Amino acid sequence: MKSSAKKVELASVDDLFTTEQERQEADEERVVRIPLTQLHYFKGYPAMQTEVPFTGQPYRFKDDDPKMQETLDSVKKRGVRAPGLVRPDPDGGYEIISGHRRHRASELAGLEDMPVIIRDMTDEEAVIEMVDANIQREHISPMEKARALKMKNEAMKRSAGRRKGNGCQLDTHFPEAKTATQIGADVGESPKQIFRYIRLNELIPELQKKVESNTLKFNPAVELSYLTPDEQQSFLDYAEAQDCTPSLSQAQKLKAASKEGTLTLDKLEEIMSAQKPSVAPREPVLNINVSKVAQYFPTGCTKQQMENRILKILESYFRQMAHEQAHEEER
Repeated sequence: MKSSAKKVELASVDDLFTTEQERQEADEERVVRIPLTQLHYFKGYPAMQTEVPFTGQPYRFKDDDPKMQETLDSVKKRGVRAPGLVRPDPDGGYEIISGHRRHRASELAGLEDMPVIIRDMTDEEAVIEMVDANIQREHISPMEKARALKMKNEAMKRSAGRRKGNGCQLDTHFPEAKTATQIGADVGESPKQIFRYIRLNELIPELQKKVESNTLKFNPAVELSYLTPDEQQSFLDYAEAQDCTPSLSQAQKLKAASKEGTLTLDKLEEIMSAQKPSVAPREPVLNINVSKVAQYFPTGCTKQQMENRILKILESYFRQMAHEQAHEEER
């Protein structure tokens, strides 16, 4: 008599790093333990090798990141409870599709292996799976989201293009709007917003880093992405020399000048040196704890009555000070 498979109860931290689809497929696919040395980061696929900087996967994490530390603590206490998802690498070992953080936590915890599900996937299937497994639950920067959405967009177009043909022939004319609409439905964004995120990939690397660090805001960054690389570099040089960042209005004017072919260095300086709309300064607010001054007023005195009395006392005080000062000067 076959024994029924034991149902493993996942820790709450593990739930953060595995999808419902992964958990269901784990019941159907065999989970194996693979040495950490045989697992490596997803390298991307040829169509994206020059598109995505740093690595083939768009998400980054640091060892001192709070979420990384949370995962590390969980792995030290209970090991890796939720298997990662990998695919065989023709060059040897396995590419991690989902579970990069669990893999790194295992390394930091001194483990030798981790549980994974091995699945054969095409490049496009791997990209879509990796993006979907992380983009909704990760606290990611706009640039990470931009890279992820571009990767998924390219993968979906290539996958759909092959399906239109004989399975091998690639149709490169699959409509961009269709993939953006589908991606938007998947991540809860409008197709227009998907396009705006993808536009960030047109920024030169130095400006992408500023978006990453939040020193360049999302909306102005989208407008700057329409500048040519040389124009972006000129803007960057000016912004760093003047220690300034563009408003949305300034970025839109730079984009318009670029489109008209009039974005010279003088024009750039004219736009960036224009005074930004002034914001009226807020009046200072003085807050006084009523309980500290109530003893100086009759019982039942309202807050407004207290305020009026204090103003009269101050007026009387400063009149007296002015009188004494004038009397002193006459001597």
